[in-house]
Amino acid sequence: MNRTKILFFCAGAVLAALLVWWLSAGERTPAGESGKRSPLDVIMTRTSIRAYRDCPVGADTVELLLRAAMAAPSAVNRQPWAFVVVDDRELLRELAGALPFAKMAARAPLAVVVCGDLSRNPGASGDWWVMDASAASENLLLAAHALGLGAVWTGVYPRGERVEAVRRVLGLPSDVVPLNLIPVGYPADNPEPKQKWNPANVRHNGWTE
Repeated sequence: MNRTKILFFCAGAVLAALLVWWLSAGERTPAGESGKRSPLDVIMTRTSIRAYRDCPVGADTVELLLRAAMAAPSAVNRQPWAFVVVDDRELLRELAGALPFAKMAARAPLAVVVCGDLSRNPGASGDWWVMDASAASENLLLAAHALGLGAVWTGVYPRGERVEAVRRVLGLPSDVVPLNLIPVGYPADNPEPKQKWNPANVRHNGWTE
């Protein structure tokens, strides 16, 4: 083996070692130290945020949230979701006044209303759209946390009076059903995430005691 081949082989080995180191760096680096967090850390540390700083959320960041939401699984890939981004202050106040558990929306820089568009879910029986829109909502919540934002899921569907209130404020057509309203903003506080792991909720191979 001549010198050129030896040098080429050594350089390749060094590059391979650097690639392995880079790919595993996220696992070795504690959350917050490098500015990047592992997906599992994002999932485990996400919590509901109900107070926000008085600063806007950029359009590019909002698009990232929506891209994450639309990456969710969807039955038969029908994707029957629709998203209404609300950043008009008066509309946010109206929504906060109409929904009993969304008062924080009045002080949020924006909110996303996740909906099911029944016209895009032909032939589906029942409320299967709820599962798709819920998966999209969870993706949005996790993406918000990963981007340093705070958010909270506030329920709309299946409470008929809440559905009609959101329809009225936003002018939604009858075949678009609002599932929830998610206020989004930069957190004004950092509450500790709730510890929800409970092995008593786990069964193996059936419902055995």
